[in-house]
Amino acid sequence: MESLRELSRNNILGNPIRLGIMLYLLPRGRALFKELLDVLEVTPGNLDSHLKTLERAGYVKIYKVFEDRPRTAVRITEKGAEETGKYLQALKNVLSSL
Repeated sequence: MESLRELSRNNILGNPIRLGIMLYLLPRGRALFKELLDVLEVTPGNLDSHLKTLERAGYVKIYKVFEDRPRTAVRITEKGAEETGKYLQALKNVLSSL
């Protein structure tokens, strides 16, 4: 029951798009904005809004990379990796108790 309460308290990762972003970033560390658009199949405005929410929470850092042209990149923070791990463990606990 505690795991269920823990899941319901995390309003950041409780959103499927934000959870998808974090699950994509977790093993990779970083991704380009365009890469996330393609994987999640959301609009640029929608993705931008979710990324800003994650950045305000301290889960990701949004920055520019300058290769052949300027691009927006996102990297997961230590806090983001830790909180995602806790969320996934709580989800696993809930599912195993069913």
